[in-house]
Amino acid sequence: MNKKTKLIIIFQLIVAMFFLNIPQKAKASVYVSAQSAILMEQGSGRVLFEKEAYKPRRIASITKIMTAILAIESGKMDEMVKVSEKAVRAEGSSVYLKLDEKIKLEDLVYGLMLRSGNDAAVAIAEHVGGSLDGFVYLMNQKAEEIGMKTTHFENPHGLDDHEKHFSTAYDMAILTRYAMNNKKYAKIAGTKVHRAPNPTESWERKWDNKNRLLTELYEYCTGGKTGFTKRAKRTLVTTASKEQLNLIAVTLNGPDDWNDHIQMYEHGFKTYNLAEVLPKGSLEGIKEEMYKKKVYLPQGFNYPIKAGEKDLFEVEYKMKKPDERWKMGEDVPNIVGKATVYFKNQPVKNLSIYYKQETPKEKQSFFELFRSLFTLIIGVKSDG
Repeated sequence: MNKKTKLIIIFQLIVAMFFLNIPQKAKASVYVSAQSAILMEQGSGRVLFEKEAYKPRRIASITKIMTAILAIESGKMDEMVKVSEKAVRAEGSSVYLKLDEKIKLEDLVYGLMLRSGNDAAVAIAEHVGGSLDGFVYLMNQKAEEIGMKTTHFENPHGLDDHEKHFSTAYDMAILTRYAMNNKKYAKIAGTKVHRAPNPTESWERKWDNKNRLLTELYEYCTGGKTGFTKRAKRTLVTTASKEQLNLIAVTLNGPDDWNDHIQMYEHGFKTYNLAEVLPKGSLEGIKEEMYKKKVYLPQGFNYPIKAGEKDLFEVEYKMKKPDERWKMGEDVPNIVGKATVYFKNQPVKNLSIYYKQETPKEKQSFFELFRSLFTLIIGVKSDG
């Protein structure tokens, strides 16, 4: 080996050692193909994974989650909807409604969610909102109400016919979290097949859910909504449950979205467990004498944590100062305090603390006990 060759080898070794000592970025625990993605825990809203989750993008037919929940909350699900020409002419995916036919609003919501019917979306919007514009107003009003801060709706279906129709992966997870608290929505979103009357034909309509994660690919999937337009590309919202952990996944512009969701779910179920931070029922540790064994939480609080995070919780109690009348058992309010749960020094939940009111039966029992003691002291027999 000549001197020149030795120098080349030494130089290559030095370069290799230099690059080995440069701090490397930690590899992401999950790889997703989507431009934007998020994994959120349903109960707490904790974000377990995110990738550009707060960037506004086109959302295509996952728009219909908002359309569905507004229809359900309208209280009109049993009403019959007359299909307009505007609904019949809606472009894209369809449940093939016919002009002037009458169909139950509930069936339209199934057609909307399972088959992504744009004609169903228009028919729903016109019936619930009075007009498309009226319904879009309701959509944006609801978005503001539930905390979708980077969302603007301009139609009930998500087609590319409006420029300012957008949301974020995070906002769509917020919407899904809200919607999944509605039992009717959860049932519809998790339905694999729905049949509806077909008044002009001899056969009934049969709608199979387009969500392959639910129907064939992932055993823990509980529902969701698919979407696609040329400009938005593939969008997908799904939900999944395993061992009391309920998760929400959203991807925007995801060419391999089925696998993206499975990867996120597997990461979530493997990495996180649901910890009971505050149990439901009687609340211990309140120092005020009047409140001892008298205060409770009607609902407990659970939070998803990774290994080693269990000791990162703190709970702060703030109780109302007892009024003199309260000590006599009079006019005690139902809510007498607040418990604030902190995780990593950040507030994550506020819970109202309730006071156990004496029932008329309990008050009577106390009176009977007092009377018995009184008669015993004065030596009067209970029979007179």
